[in-house]
Amino acid sequence: MSAAPRFAPGATVRVKDDWPERRGPCHIRTPHYIRGRTGKVVRPLGAFPNPEDLAFARPAPERHLYHVLFEQPPIWNEGQPGDTVMVEVFEHWLEEA
Repeated sequence: MSAAPRFAPGATVRVKDDWPERRGPCHIRTPHYIRGRTGKVVRPLGAFPNPEDLAFARPAPERHLYHVLFEQPPIWNEGQPGDTVMVEVFEHWLEEA
């Protein structure tokens, strides 16, 4: 069983501005358009085997997964104030903002 989720609902988090695909073959589940962006945790969704490891048949430790809400206009330079995008993001991609 994994540890408790690190982030509570309402926590402000930043998605790491990391680009592992530039370092070699990998599987990334975190969309490029939210890397480096700040959002708010809506809810933890539970702990699941890390798909970035599963894709290469490596041992996959469980990682907490969250719904994180982002303001839409800064992401795509379109939309109205109050428009949002909710994305599922694994904990190892998140840091305190």
